[in-house]
Amino acid sequence: MPRFDILSVFPEMFLSPFNASLLKKASDKGVIDIHLHNIRDYADDKHHMTDDAPYGGGGGMVMKVEPVEKALAAIVAERHKALVVLMTPQGETFNQKTAEALSLCEQIVIVCGHYEGIDERIRQYLVDREISIGDYILTGGEIAAMVLVDAVSRLVPGVLGNNDSAACDSFSTGLLEYPQYTRPAEYKGWQVPDVLLSGHHKEIDAWRRKTSLRRTWLRRPDLLAEGNLSDEDKKIIEEFEI
Repeated sequence: MPRFDILSVFPEMFLSPFNASLLKKASDKGVIDIHLHNIRDYADDKHHMTDDAPYGGGGGMVMKVEPVEKALAAIVAERHKALVVLMTPQGETFNQKTAEALSLCEQIVIVCGHYEGIDERIRQYLVDREISIGDYILTGGEIAAMVLVDAVSRLVPGVLGNNDSAACDSFSTGLLEYPQYTRPAEYKGWQVPDVLLSGHHKEIDAWRRKTSLRRTWLRRPDLLAEGNLSDEDKKIIEEFEI
């Protein structure tokens, strides 16, 4: 069972997202274990300050190293088993492969940056990995941490109702997912493709592969260059280009 420890100056932000939908069900079943920690609790001064003005001047405030280090020391029982992640726009871009790798970790400790930035010593000495969810700036690392926990958790066996669901998701196969339909078969003249109603599983699989390739070719051709395509896949793509 993976354990998530989240360090934040605003842990209350996580209460609603983590108490709804699949994450709540997974927590209740003991499939995942989520713990929230207020960094302010580890600040020594009477005002529990976790930030201060930057050396050298400049605007904004910087997150202090001391409370973060003390929080990590209290939370991480066995350092070699825990992966400490800093959510920061300067980190590697988060993707499905990263989520798959993180889903194998026993304990993930997530440090949510805030204010103008963090003391560089947090980055240098206290974290193992820096992750960004995109090339834009948020008010803090909390929302980014929610994204990471959600994406990683759904890959843990027992979180989804059907464990095969995650294997077919967009990016899990290296391609965008094929179109999905459900009842009714016709609505306002909008028809479900006949092949999906045929019961011929081999033809359905072929249709899904072709539509997945076409959708990827149209929307994310960069993924095709990285994908492990068969000779048959390449022939199908050639048809699109004619």
